[in-house]
Amino acid sequence: MAQLICNNLALGYDGKKILDGLSFSVNVGDYVCIVGENGSGKSTLMKTILGLQSPIEGKILTCDGLERTEIGYLPQQTEVQRDFPASVKEIVLSGCQGRCGLRPFYSKAEKQLSDSNMKRLGISDLQNKCYRELSGGQQQRVLLARALCATQKILLLDEPVSGLDSKVSLEMYNIIEELNKKDKITVIMISHDISAALKYASHILHIGRNMFWGTKQEYSESEFGRVWA
Repeated sequence: MAQLICNNLALGYDGKKILDGLSFSVNVGDYVCIVGENGSGKSTLMKTILGLQSPIEGKILTCDGLERTEIGYLPQQTEVQRDFPASVKEIVLSGCQGRCGLRPFYSKAEKQLSDSNMKRLGISDLQNKCYRELSGGQQQRVLLARALCATQKILLLDEPVSGLDSKVSLEMYNIIEELNKKDKITVIMISHDISAALKYASHILHIGRNMFWGTKQEYSESEFGRVWA
């Protein structure tokens, strides 16, 4: 069943298009990797799906009961964000803000959800540590636990292994794969790593001057895919 439908999208800034005529649909449980050249509009597409900016043309529809507030998001970090002076527990719990509505406090259930997701990501022992004291891999686990507090349906990940070494990258890929396969959470991930995309994803969206949407098998067998793979 479709969970997210993008219909004839044109994306850009200040009325200037960087992407045009983009259509695809994501089903429950899909693992989608978005690939393409730098500046092709990958992050712009993700921000538009999140509702952080509007498309110039076209529509994005959420289906199967999905609300925009139920989309978990792991953004690329800036240097300032990496130096954020808050505890791990505070950052993970902040992922529940969309559940609070007008309440100025977190409920017992939300605190339990935060604890559960820290345990799930293997960071319970770090909960009282300051975020900026953590390694890059530990910080990414914290942000992923935070995203999981917002959703059990769909995760949007903007280059989640950027800046990580190969061992820590593999650990992160394995965690994401388990969330997708075991917990049936839909994953939409921006990646520069085509080989990893072809290993883990169910579908590939390649954007740029030329665009492709289909299964990873169709992508790898296409002329377009063979050039990039």
